[in-house]
Amino acid sequence: MTKEDCFRVGHVTRTHGTKGEVIVFLDVDYPEDYDDLESVFLEIKGELVPYFITHINVQKESKAIVKFEDINRIEEATPLINCSLFLPDDNLEELDEDRFYYHEIIDFTVIDQRLGALGRVSQVYTMPTQDLISMIFEGKEMLIPVNEDIVLTVNRDQKQLLVNLPEGLVEIYLEDPNQKPTDQD
Repeated sequence: MTKEDCFRVGHVTRTHGTKGEVIVFLDVDYPEDYDDLESVFLEIKGELVPYFITHINVQKESKAIVKFEDINRIEEATPLINCSLFLPDDNLEELDEDRFYYHEIIDFTVIDQRLGALGRVSQVYTMPTQDLISMIFEGKEMLIPVNEDIVLTVNRDQKQLLVNLPEGLVEIYLEDPNQKPTDQD
């Protein structure tokens, strides 16, 4: 199993108690959907290693207490701190053609209806008020609001994200912050 065939679910933040349990931060929209996990892949030294779960208790604030099979002491759990958890992509619910998971659009080309190809998606920020797609445009990070009026469709076969950027958004990122405004009086 490779990371390209998986999606990241979260990461181990710390140990819990002395019997090998760990605290996992679930970096997902609905943590309660993961309360019946039987196994995950942990990324250890760049490789995905399968771990079976004997007990999981999903709690508030995207946190879960997890007990892995054959991890019975704090000394065995400590090396797992900061390891990312992954699940195979086929665990995800299939979405409509115009919807997408954030992890799957990384490296997709952003194509604006008016301006054409702009750059590649580098990451997606999940914010409390507005999620933002990040891409590098002319050497600068440009943020695109995730909104159905702006992000129109996704073409998985061609790895493209079709957008309709608001008037003036690109220009904001092209402005030189050191340039002083001129008086036109």
